Amino acid sequence: MTVMIAGAGIGGLSLALSLHQVGIDCVVYEAVREVRPLGVGINLQPNAVRELFELGLEQDLDRIGLRTEEVAYFSMQGRLVWAEPRGVSAGYHWPQFSIHRGELQMALYWAFLERGGKVLAGYALQDWNEDSAGVTATFVDRRTGRVVGRERGSALIGADGINSTMRARLYPDEGPARWGGTMMWRGVTEGPRFRSGRSVSMSGSKAVKFVCYPIADRGEDRSLLNWIADIHNPDRAGFAPQDWNRAGRVEDFLPAFAEMSFDWLNIPHVIQEAHAIYEYPMVDRDPLPRWSHGRVTLLGDAAHPMYPIGSNGASQAILDGRFLTRSLNEEPDVVSALGRYDEERREAVNAVVLANRGDGPDKILDVVAERAPQGFERIEDVISRQELESQAASYKAVAGMDIAKLNARPSILSTGPSN
Repeated sequence: MTVMIAGAGIGGLSLALSLHQVGIDCVVYEAVREVRPLGVGINLQPNAVRELFELGLEQDLDRIGLRTEEVAYFSMQGRLVWAEPRGVSAGYHWPQFSIHRGELQMALYWAFLERGGKVLAGYALQDWNEDSAGVTATFVDRRTGRVVGRERGSALIGADGINSTMRARLYPDEGPARWGGTMMWRGVTEGPRFRSGRSVSMSGSKAVKFVCYPIADRGEDRSLLNWIADIHNPDRAGFAPQDWNRAGRVEDFLPAFAEMSFDWLNIPHVIQEAHAIYEYPMVDRDPLPRWSHGRVTLLGDAAHPMYPIGSNGASQAILDGRFLTRSLNEEPDVVSALGRYDEERREAVNAVVLANRGDGPDKILDVVAERAPQGFERIEDVISRQELESQAASYKAVAGMDIAKLNARPSILSTGPSN
């Protein structure tokens, strides 16, 4: 068996490492000519960290990321709404990591190559044909359109992102990604440590929200802070929903955050001191009725792009790779393996996509802002602890992050020999 993987992102490389772990041959095809560390900060949840640890990557994660200790929610006025421990501090057997997306991708990339894996760069998937014995895929240089290879394998996996070529062919009438009305400005700033020095903070509400967390230490009292500034404005003119590389202008969003200078974090200062600012639309796609079609299937953002709420995009892609590997390792043929993967994963992840459209765990900020728009002295006068705990637990259950269940669950993937 040889598995062809279109896309050398976090999902595709996690799948490749997992296949290699159980002895299944695979090749990764990446559209860009050089794999480089792109992106900004993300969080990896314990359910995904568990899988990376089982791939032998614990030291890599500690080298490039920070073990998250806390998530804390604040009102627009900077008052604490809710805080809870994360990772091992919360009782999980595995930590949560705050990490640079590009550094994680490169750690996976180099680990795969060091273990004998093969990545062909400059190979953009153009088309494929399936027969009873396998799949033949055509790859091109996306700058010239020239065919660079026709490759043969037992299965073809589309891990090629939110604008997936494979998804577009399987669902040609879908159209562009769906914008929900929120624009994000993202940046990285060297600034002072706040709270535990390993805290993820969310301040404001859906209308105006600022997310901030450290992804590296910079001395005893300094951190490299990853931040996201959200403004919900569905009537915004001139929006280009598929433009992911547009530089952001601080004057377009700083006024909305001008009053958010708190004793624990000066948000306007963090924004103004950013190394660079990028503007991103918050987009997703509608859940699909089916990922697997014969010998081809989708994985990660190609299968289930979701709003970056609840820190689940990369984590769910990693889990996809583990479940798919288990299916390929245990089922008697490729078609049944891809069908089993679809059945095990699709509805569960579609539920996360829909939960994130409802603001996921950040919904508590919307509730507080609605009940106390001018702020509060005591959070107990606005929302009960029981309601706060219920909201947090509800999202964990949807996202597969229930502490007791995750700790008790057997490993997804046996590392015995493949069929």
